[in-house]
Amino acid sequence: MKHILVLGAGRSSTSLINYLLENAKENDWKVVIGEKDTSIARKKFKDADVIEFDINDKALATAQITNAQLVISMLPASLHPIVAGICAEIGRDMLTASYISPEIKALSDQFAASGNQCIMELGLDPGIDHMSAMRVLDRIKAAGHTLTSFETFTGGLLAEDKLKENPWAYKFTWNPRNVVLAGTGNVKFLQESRFKYIPYHKLFKRTEIIHIPGYGHFEGYANRDSLKYLDLYKLRGIQTLYRGTLRRPGFCKAWDIFVQLGATDDTYEMENVSEMTHRQFINSFLMFNPHDSVELKLAHYLNIGLESDEMYKLNWLNIFSEEPVGLDKGTPAQILEHILKKKWTLDDTDKDMIVMWHKFSYLDNGRPKEIQAHMIALGDDPVNTAMSKTVGLPLAIAAKMILQGKIKTTGVSIPTQQEIYEPILDELENMGFEFSERETVS
Repeated sequence: MKHILVLGAGRSSTSLINYLLENAKENDWKVVIGEKDTSIARKKFKDADVIEFDINDKALATAQITNAQLVISMLPASLHPIVAGICAEIGRDMLTASYISPEIKALSDQFAASGNQCIMELGLDPGIDHMSAMRVLDRIKAAGHTLTSFETFTGGLLAEDKLKENPWAYKFTWNPRNVVLAGTGNVKFLQESRFKYIPYHKLFKRTEIIHIPGYGHFEGYANRDSLKYLDLYKLRGIQTLYRGTLRRPGFCKAWDIFVQLGATDDTYEMENVSEMTHRQFINSFLMFNPHDSVELKLAHYLNIGLESDEMYKLNWLNIFSEEPVGLDKGTPAQILEHILKKKWTLDDTDKDMIVMWHKFSYLDNGRPKEIQAHMIALGDDPVNTAMSKTVGLPLAIAAKMILQGKIKTTGVSIPTQQEIYEPILDELENMGFEFSERETVS
């Protein structure tokens, strides 16, 4: 019997764990869930084997990991290096959905020395985006065509039937902190052979409209460092390379208000947070004027109308209310996240939606051609979300492949190799997660 240890039973682990449990008997697996708060896992997975796991107790964590042949870490990304260090040291295979960090990349030789592997970026984005892109990129290259441009966007959104109730057309389906801090850091990409950069304070003003047949229009903004994919995807010489995030039209213009105010700053803690209201939080970033309302000051500062769509969106969030924030301390970003959770947390009737879109431009004997591909995934309910499915199922399929000896790589890698991405995408397609392609000739 092969022992799989899944660390973390949060929202994004649901589909992963369900898949493993459903296939455990047929494959002679023992699936164990490690959670700091075991009640969470036992409530969600009533028949599962659950153990108390604390990565900060290294001796106990090492003993628990030693019992497994394969470890799947769904812990916060900052904790993956600790898990990876243990797995590399004792010789255990490891999978995650998170980006490769320099600390884990440095362990590649140690994993390889024991014949083990650590495959990261096996979720949605990063994950399905890599695999679906590489399938088309490899096909274009194999046909002898010259690739000139690759653009890709992904978004976790509310499904269509919930839009009328929410002017933002958005709720949290992934880590809220990552949403609040989206775009901070370096935004770099390549456009028509020129290196381009967008400073954070301009990011949400620099959007483009993406149309997906049957699903309408979306707006996209640049997603941090696109340039690292020049080597990851073997695209040196390409003219345009751009990765972005999708939202519904109008989201970015309203979100930019928080950016311009400084409400997404995570570098310092604010004062008297325990006594702060939503209204006082916003007023903290505005000029002092004893005669003008907070709404008027904000509208004047950012040059927007009091009856604008942006102000309507802010009012819907109760951002100007005297409701207490409900935190004892926090940075502006942490306080904003806490306020947003009150309206942007999925309720019992909510369903989410994943949208992924790729555009490949290439030359076929000098003639310009273009392929557009998109995938739409819908959630069933607030537990069995589209996000949980698209993050968890690629991990689960990869786990099965490793335990069946079908992945031969060693060391630290991501799923850009055909032996990994083809079978995962094939099984996902059989589950209904299929990319629709259309080709055009310029």
